[in-house]
Amino acid sequence: MMDVLAEITANVWQVRAEVGQMVAEGDELVILESMKMEIPVLAPVSGTVAELRVAPDDQVQEGDVIAVIDDT
Repeated sequence: MMDVLAEITANVWQVRAEVGQMVAEGDELVILESMKMEIPVLAPVSGTVAELRVAPDDQVQEGDVIAVIDDT
């Protein structure tokens, strides 16, 4: 299992992935918005999305877990 962390304090603008979805390394999982900039959060590994811990309009802090990917 690999945690996907927020790299910046921001608002969740869009959630592009779903629990159970297969993702490839580099796929967009979530788009954050901070100071009118869009920051994509990409899958660091290929696998299955096991958890999504955010929804649109949520606020995340730097280091918060956004998603968990099962890479086994």
